[in-house]
Amino acid sequence: MFAAPFVFCGILYVETGGNDLERETLKRLEFDKILHMLEQRASFSLSQSEAQKVGPTADGDEARRWLRQTDEAYRYLHQFGDLPYGGVVDITPVVRRAGRGGVLDAEELLAVAQTLLGGRKIKRTVLKATEKAPDMFPWLQAVANSIAEYPRIEQAIAAAIDEQGNIRDDASPELARLRRQMRLVENRMRERLEAMIRDPEIVRMLQEPIITVRYDHLVLPVKAHYRNVLGGVVYDQSASGSTVFVEPAAVAEDNRRLQSLRAEERQEIERILRQLSALVGEEAAALHDLVAQLAALDVVMAKARLAKAMGATLPALNDAGVIRLKKARHPLVDPAKVVPIDVELGADYRTLIITGPNTGGKTVTLKTIGLLSAMAASGLFVPAADGSELAVFSGIYADIGDEQSIEQSLSTFSSHMRNIVKMLERADGKALLLFDELGAGTDPQEGAALAIAILEEVHSRGCRVVATTHYSELKAYAYNREGVTNASVEFDVETLRPTYRLLIGIPGRSNAFAIAERLGLPQKVLAVARDQMDEDNRQLDTMVRTLQEQHQSMEAQLAEVAALRAELAAKEAELARREKELLRQQQRLKSEMVRQVAEVVEAARRETADLVAELKEMAKQTAVKPHQISEWEKGLERIVARTESAADVSGETDKIEPGNDAALLPLAPGCEVMVRPFGQRGVVEALQGEQATVRMGAMKLNVAKKQLQVLAPAKKTPSTASPGIAVTRVVAENRSVRPELDMRGMRVEEALADLDKYLDEVVMAGFKQVRLIHGKGTGSLRQAIQDYLRHHSQVGSYRLGNYNEGGSGVTVVELK
Repeated sequence: MFAAPFVFCGILYVETGGNDLERETLKRLEFDKILHMLEQRASFSLSQSEAQKVGPTADGDEARRWLRQTDEAYRYLHQFGDLPYGGVVDITPVVRRAGRGGVLDAEELLAVAQTLLGGRKIKRTVLKATEKAPDMFPWLQAVANSIAEYPRIEQAIAAAIDEQGNIRDDASPELARLRRQMRLVENRMRERLEAMIRDPEIVRMLQEPIITVRYDHLVLPVKAHYRNVLGGVVYDQSASGSTVFVEPAAVAEDNRRLQSLRAEERQEIERILRQLSALVGEEAAALHDLVAQLAALDVVMAKARLAKAMGATLPALNDAGVIRLKKARHPLVDPAKVVPIDVELGADYRTLIITGPNTGGKTVTLKTIGLLSAMAASGLFVPAADGSELAVFSGIYADIGDEQSIEQSLSTFSSHMRNIVKMLERADGKALLLFDELGAGTDPQEGAALAIAILEEVHSRGCRVVATTHYSELKAYAYNREGVTNASVEFDVETLRPTYRLLIGIPGRSNAFAIAERLGLPQKVLAVARDQMDEDNRQLDTMVRTLQEQHQSMEAQLAEVAALRAELAAKEAELARREKELLRQQQRLKSEMVRQVAEVVEAARRETADLVAELKEMAKQTAVKPHQISEWEKGLERIVARTESAADVSGETDKIEPGNDAALLPLAPGCEVMVRPFGQRGVVEALQGEQATVRMGAMKLNVAKKQLQVLAPAKKTPSTASPGIAVTRVVAENRSVRPELDMRGMRVEEALADLDKYLDEVVMAGFKQVRLIHGKGTGSLRQAIQDYLRHHSQVGSYRLGNYNEGGSGVTVVELK
């Protein structure tokens, strides 16, 4: 089609080619201006030159590959920023000359070193940035890995040439020796000249008591009439002739020595440059490829930079000739003024005929379709909304604009016909054809007939066709021909201005009568004009007007539906927000319940310990049997165990289903209640303020009223409360439970006791994972702990710690 592609190091180059018609089509579509924008975003001269060669391909796989490359570069640009192309220049001519044995100067060698350094930086930057996401940037990683490095050349040049392009003193031992001697000679000459300008006899001969340089010689500015008195060699004189610059005879010998050393220095520098040039010449072919590779990569990055600048998106590509553009914009029209268009072509219909008034946007629409198709087939993003789709065509051919040629004696019509003939010669069933004002420039009746014939020919071939026209006959043709549809650019009769909106399926009206009426043409004249129209044209105009009215009505309905959808979406979002808030409140309530249960457990533990101690003290003073104390202690332990179980059932016992009448029963002595923190049933014996005394079996508790759920009303004859143990509920301070337990140095029995208590605490606190630190040692403590965990009801799983978790000295426990 338009481009001859070739591949280099994984990067595909495009050389714009094709015949004159194809190149002329790209020019008519202003594709060259897109390439100029691309060139401006390339980093150095070679990539700028390569950017001008970018063009569309007829190979769908190639076009999709180019777009994938651009997409990777675009995502990289957004995620990591641009590549460091600073210092990279086109060294192709330099390395080619070095390959032929030429000697490069210091600045050229410095450019080679800086380009090699730039390539190395680009490689390291890409690999470092993408190392954590290799699957997201496979092509960029492959390109970066293929960039060769030449540290030997870099280091050799850097060791001999500084950043300003000067040969370093230590570039070689011989150069260092020569420059030392040159400095010694220069210093000796300056000392002698300074002594002379301090001599009063000599100072009177000088214009100024200074030392200056002429033609690499240290000289004194002597008054002209003293030139023979001072003696020496004159190297220059002032414009007026009043001053001559003399090298005194006293330093002539030193100067001859200095000039000799300078000649040796030049020879040594020439040797160093020749040696470095030979080093570059050995790798001339590889360096040439490296620069070309960096340029090709930069072209892809330039595509990404251009996409970012124009707010373009990645289009889908197909080989079926289907175009679906959403909110497409012409990239060369001011974004603040352009009106986006929606276009479909190639699925339900293959030919689109656009009608409407002049300056209404028909030609811009035509160019937008062709230009965006060419851009996508060139690996460029297009200025359209996400979800847009374009096709890869065998050729894009356009006849746009007035090409009247005085020199060739061609009229506008003849010029158009010449282009159309060429288009018909080239177009196959996979081509995209664009006709602007098809059939214009000749008799309207003949032009319309010719336009219909041309459209019928290319439509029958299977081409995708977009044509603009003023002819009413083409509107009727599009209405009656299968696979052909009308479109129009909207015109506001009230303001007499186009809206630039594209209406698919609606033919355009000329609006001539409406415009004339708005501008004040008498009704009598308009009536005569309408009578001049034949019946077919009047019917067509009526049909178009009806379609436009129906379209406007449908648009209003669609706008109403969109508003209702937006309102529904807002309500759904509000419901989702409320649901989320309810879930957060539920979580807070559960957390509060867990905290309260933990307080009850702690209070029960303390009361149990105090009561056991009190009973033991009583046993010393009374005749209480030791086994009775043991039974009391076990009973109290059972109380604590029941208290701890409240954490597991509290989430279920606090649910009151809507419509449950028991939830509405009053709290009164004798009624049956559920004590939520304990998950146990009980009977209320008394109420005191916000507290209630509840009997649960043999135990009495003081519980807050809000922790009780009434299950059944008080019985008429309340039963006599059986004696029990009265336990007053106290609020314990919320202890801080750590996510790890250190048992190093403990005996097995002591460690297991602590572990049992610790697991109860972390389950109550809601932990899902904890770490048990037991150390490595002999492994007996670790084995005992894991045997215990294996049978614990609240342990889901356990494992040894990872390297960063403590290794085999730690067991990580996942709780249910």
